[in-house]
Amino acid sequence: MKLRHFALLASLPVVVAGPLRAADSTAQLLAKARAFLGSESALNAVQTIRFTGTLEADANTKLPIEIIFQKPFEQRITVTSPKIIEVTALDDYDAWQKRTNPANPAQWQVTLLDASQVKRLRANTWENLCFFAGLEKKGGNVQPGGEVTVDGVACVKLSFMHAPDIIFVRYFDKATGRLVKTETESHAEIREEGQLIVNGVRFPQKVINKAPNGTTTTIVFDKVEVNPAVAASEFAVPTFRAN
Repeated sequence: MKLRHFALLASLPVVVAGPLRAADSTAQLLAKARAFLGSESALNAVQTIRFTGTLEADANTKLPIEIIFQKPFEQRITVTSPKIIEVTALDDYDAWQKRTNPANPAQWQVTLLDASQVKRLRANTWENLCFFAGLEKKGGNVQPGGEVTVDGVACVKLSFMHAPDIIFVRYFDKATGRLVKTETESHAEIREEGQLIVNGVRFPQKVINKAPNGTTTTIVFDKVEVNPAVAASEFAVPTFRAN
């Protein structure tokens, strides 16, 4: 999944002879997109985010969900249902999934995720914590895709290239920097609605994920915490301890 979602550069004078270069316009749009979410100081202060809310797979399926992202590359998603508690987590280069029987917590199973899944979780963690800035520092890049109209809004298309097979294509409102829509390389679509402002940072209240086959999953957040205390052990691979 993907949750996710700027004005320093926009305030600087631009001296060019003719149209802006693609690199210049991309940097300016990213600055505007960050500014839409919050000030540079507020965004840069974010180290950890905890989302709590409800996962809605359909009208009859609503499950509690908790999502934690922590810099540099830690992530933990917990979905609780009457029959199973499922935790998917990332601890830098280790990723795992634990399934527990809520009726008998001693009954659980852990599966280690493969390298491709680790890479995707690392990209997802970056996307939620870095607010569009600094992808090149982790070996990726942002490629401009020109102007396009989405839902009647004049947008600029930018592709966040984490790897050839991990791409987030984003459409930003050209006028405001608001994120209008995100697509993945697999043609999944992610949209955000509403807002929750915490510590001066704007977060979505609802994230709608539409799979390529048309299946839709919605996450509605009741609460967002910025920089809560979360122990590193919460992300570590579970180990069995005999009584």
